[in-house]
Amino acid sequence: MKSIDVNEIFYLNGNFGRRCPAGIKRPPLAVIITAPTKEKGMTKYFIIILLTLFMNLVFGQAEKIANKNVADSFEVNYNSENFDAIFSSFSMEMQNALPLDKTKEFLTDLKTQAGKITKRQFVKYEQAYASYKTNFERALFAVNISVDKNSKINGLYVKPFKESNLPKLVRNTTKIILPFKEEWTVIWGGDTKELNYHVESEAQKNAFDLVITNDKGNSYKTDGKTNEDYYAFGKDLIAPCDGEIVLVVDGIKDNVPGISNPVYVPGNTVIIKTENNEYLFFAHFKQHSIVVKQGQKIKQGQLLGLCGNTGNSSEPHLHFHIQNVEDMNSAIGVKCYFDKIQINGQTKTDYSPIQKEKISN
Repeated sequence: MKSIDVNEIFYLNGNFGRRCPAGIKRPPLAVIITAPTKEKGMTKYFIIILLTLFMNLVFGQAEKIANKNVADSFEVNYNSENFDAIFSSFSMEMQNALPLDKTKEFLTDLKTQAGKITKRQFVKYEQAYASYKTNFERALFAVNISVDKNSKINGLYVKPFKESNLPKLVRNTTKIILPFKEEWTVIWGGDTKELNYHVESEAQKNAFDLVITNDKGNSYKTDGKTNEDYYAFGKDLIAPCDGEIVLVVDGIKDNVPGISNPVYVPGNTVIIKTENNEYLFFAHFKQHSIVVKQGQKIKQGQLLGLCGNTGNSSEPHLHFHIQNVEDMNSAIGVKCYFDKIQINGQTKTDYSPIQKEKISN
């Protein structure tokens, strides 16, 4: 977990792209607001971005009436955009921790991205929180609410919902090649935050961001002001292995370099399901360049589409990762190993590249 200011910005569905540009307003992946606690005579407020699940879970408990009534009221007021009423349902400590303007900002951003609540089901208690599997119009989240003895909300957080029975994959067992023909450079890749900012997103924690660079380390030929100036733009992206296309998203316009699209974060997208139930996720394809269709069986090396600059992307590049299920809202990232590749001119087998390495098949 990482302490943040309420103004720190993260995407609901994780951070796609080579970098997460400042100045773009996005709702948090998950915000916890808890009432203050006394410790050694000092009052502490916690406003935390949650990137991992709580481990101390309380199972087998029925939903309490107080939690049910508060959660029902929260849903009605959220859907009707009566955010003043939600703020009024906070305890005094919560109101101090998350003032009305911040409450409205968070809930407005959440509704803009995820839409209305369409279905909600009590699942369990996580510490003092009642946890609800909550279907929004465009997302699936766990909405967790804690109430005090006066039935006032003294804790609230929203995070991607994770099924407890999801398949557990540590690494890919399918032998895969790199999804391109040229030599590319790893911009983000590895197991630490310094090497790979994706590690803070559960679904993308083993992701790669890849570009093509010249001898000077530049990813563009002249000034980088147009997509066509970038070496990677329009390059073929190919299937790393045999599989089935389970998702295709196309039609999203390419960005002007330096200006990202916060509406659909991955941009034009392809997901391939392998015979071993691994899901290979490709983001940021060039508009109208994807040549495969959902349900199509494909072979290793087959053309998928062209590298582009769509979604949360500051320049033309490929975002690639493997996850354990198709839905990224509930997925867990899988460590990606390539069967046999060139790393800075040397052959390596069963290898997972890291930042700054030049890689090719």
